[in-house]
Amino acid sequence: MKKLSLLLSLPLLFMALLVPGFAAAQAALLPEFSTDDERNTMEVFNFASPSVVYVTNETLVRDRWSLRLQSVPRGAGSGFIWDDLGHVVTNFHVIEGARKVTITLQDRSEWPAVLVGTAPEKDLAVLRIEAPRELLKPLVAGSSRNLAVGRKVLAIGNPFGLDTTLTTGVVSAVGREIQAANNRTIRNVIQTDAAINPGNSGGPLLDSRGRLIGVNTAIYSPSGASVGIGFAIPVDTVKKIVPELIAHGRLVRPVLGIESAPDQWASRYGFEGVAVLRTAPGMPAEQAGLRGIYRSPNGGWQLGDVIVGIGRQPVRNYDDLMNALENHRAGDRVDLSFLRDGQMLETSITLAAPE
Repeated sequence: MKKLSLLLSLPLLFMALLVPGFAAAQAALLPEFSTDDERNTMEVFNFASPSVVYVTNETLVRDRWSLRLQSVPRGAGSGFIWDDLGHVVTNFHVIEGARKVTITLQDRSEWPAVLVGTAPEKDLAVLRIEAPRELLKPLVAGSSRNLAVGRKVLAIGNPFGLDTTLTTGVVSAVGREIQAANNRTIRNVIQTDAAINPGNSGGPLLDSRGRLIGVNTAIYSPSGASVGIGFAIPVDTVKKIVPELIAHGRLVRPVLGIESAPDQWASRYGFEGVAVLRTAPGMPAEQAGLRGIYRSPNGGWQLGDVIVGIGRQPVRNYDDLMNALENHRAGDRVDLSFLRDGQMLETSITLAAPE
């Protein structure tokens, strides 16, 4: 039977080899099937890919023999067009330490970028290019508030320098936490199984309608390549931070007006919270009566107040304190919980703008 099947297939093989166009004609007879999901994937890619850019950066190094400074490639990643003014969003770690950043658009035109602002604690950065508006197609920002596990997502980026690569998957989990480059905690992160490899960083994570729902930022992998565990900064966080970076060049959060002790103090003295070293004159903490370290009657130094909560958010360390303050604006009045000599106290405090 196997021999007979082989003999029957030989004439078709000879026809494919000898008759020009025979293989193409045979292929044309095959029906083309595409599912609704496939059509959706192709539509989202065609809609969103012109908004995705390739980010390359260079840095200065000194030649070990001539001692001359020279510019060398430092790394690459992805980004996307934020608005028609030329603002581009990417990860902070993609452009960290760069002397020169170049943005490559979908038409392969290259544009020098200027740094507008950075938020290392959220691994976000905003650049700007002077490209014509007709080349700038901003992504539509969606919402990450109601994301559910199992929802379809698509990631577009430039992994390993391969431009405009699409991967698909689902939301694997929400509310994750990852560490930023400066060891701050990024909260409410989206976990996805859409393949995210080196070079995807800074690219968009999209929903099935082509709306931005996150910025791809990291993978969990022992080998350095995707193993189905990727993370994206939620778009609700991005929508709050990017306008501040455009306006101020940095993330602006209100202040209490304190100098805090290192977190190591908490481990040393066996408590959770942020110890106040001293309060700044005329600032909210001093006005509310908070107390820093002080000398006891016998001349030794005593621990002052320890902040353990702002509003409804517990404060276990400095990272918690910064994340709590980021949820408020200068002028907001909030309840502050603190320990003084082992006793829990509360006060109301009006947050101030940073100087």
